[in-house]
Amino acid sequence: MSETVQLSSSVSLTARPDQPTLGRTLVWFEKPFFELLHDAHTVHRRHWDPREIQLSQLLSIKTGGCPEDCHYCSQASRYDDKNKREPLMAVEEVVEAAKAAKARGATRFCMGAAWRSPKSEDLKHVTRMVAEVKALGLETCATLGLLDEAQAMELADAGLDYYNHNLDSDPDFYGSIVRTRQFEDRVSTLQHVRQSGMKVCCGGIIGMGESRTQRAGLLVALAQLPEPPESVPINLLVQVQGTPLYGAPELDPFEFVRTIAVARMLMPKSRVRLSAGRDGMSDELQAMCFYAGANSIFYGEQLLTTPNPASERDQMLFKRLGLISAT
Repeated sequence: MSETVQLSSSVSLTARPDQPTLGRTLVWFEKPFFELLHDAHTVHRRHWDPREIQLSQLLSIKTGGCPEDCHYCSQASRYDDKNKREPLMAVEEVVEAAKAAKARGATRFCMGAAWRSPKSEDLKHVTRMVAEVKALGLETCATLGLLDEAQAMELADAGLDYYNHNLDSDPDFYGSIVRTRQFEDRVSTLQHVRQSGMKVCCGGIIGMGESRTQRAGLLVALAQLPEPPESVPINLLVQVQGTPLYGAPELDPFEFVRTIAVARMLMPKSRVRLSAGRDGMSDELQAMCFYAGANSIFYGEQLLTTPNPASERDQMLFKRLGLISAT
């Protein structure tokens, strides 16, 4: 028998018997820190090789000029940011970047474009990128904004393995950070992705001023999708001058680790990825996150528009911790 979890006035998700409710998830968040880490690591070892870390590299194939108003994003055209608008990259440039990523050890190549939704002519260009990157032997992923059913099928037919579309936040908090589209729009895109046969990469951002209850609500919303995402990127807000969230209070690092641990417990079969914000994390903080269940990172010196640790630093950290790259 299932029970309904009411996450907001407009969004409710039906909890499967094997998934905790918001209340029970908060109990996990409130456990003594080391007890929580022990429980999360136990779950992690049950489903994954605890030494393996999957490496994904992210490339901005079209930067800036986005019409959305996401308060965390420097690519929104309405904010006074330093990112110049750049056109969609040539297929050949993307393929060269993918070759370099593979040579550094990445197994998945993610392509991101700052659109509300891709236009038909742009999508045709992206499908060429997908086909050629996939031919290199890499897993392919794209994040292009909202998709309708036909667009999702077009990407799937081109061979796209994963589509990234984050929920961003708890449904109740969503209107505080994005007003140009609704939480339901994101869920609709994820439904189209699933129906097309692609895998889902979907997570969120923490450190935006949300409460612990709202952090728990984000993780419950992810876990209570009809199928949990295969990849769950957990982003720590990178504050960019000129965006509305610049100057937001910084999140306690232990709270970030707690979020990783609870994500692992809620979604034991998903890859939990350390994503944006890693450049500001100490090696010790990342090590705790790996112990708590993170088993994927974005790899390479640049994310879409924000810095990331150098590949050499990551490899040195892996060596110190006895971690290996997943194949």
